[in-house]
Amino acid sequence: MSRTIIPFQAADVSSLAKSLRAQLQAKEATPGHVELLNMLARAVGRRNFQQLRAEAERVPAAAPLSPEAPHIDERRIERVERCFGEGRLARWPARREDQALALWGLWSKLPAGRTFGEREISEVIARLHDFGDHALLRRELVISRLIERTTDGSIRR
Repeated sequence: MSRTIIPFQAADVSSLAKSLRAQLQAKEATPGHVELLNMLARAVGRRNFQQLRAEAERVPAAAPLSPEAPHIDERRIERVERCFGEGRLARWPARREDQALALWGLWSKLPAGRTFGEREISEVIARLHDFGDHALLRRELVISRLIERTTDGSIRR
């Protein structure tokens, strides 16, 4: 079985060490493998290792740099293009890879450098599609990290 590589980064190694020390001191016995993974995840602000892994899987890994021109899948582009009508997203693609490409097309039409309230971003997204589910699109844009939801609920592009 192949392993999924999950990147791990701590903003401050000293805080990481202090958090791990405190968690280890609270244990009576030596923690097992899964407990250690959970401790590492909590030390960098996640609830547990599952949350850390889920976040890592949502962000696609960067493609290796290559001097060659990237391969362009013209059939995929044509499939996604058929989802658009008159510059608006007419239907949500069935394939996940096509959904990601459609989101990029939608994202490119959002005003840059602005912070929106939830109602305001919903109105902007509603003007960019025809199938009536702006909540789905807003949620997918946030999950894909194309837009950022702040702690006060506003959305930033």
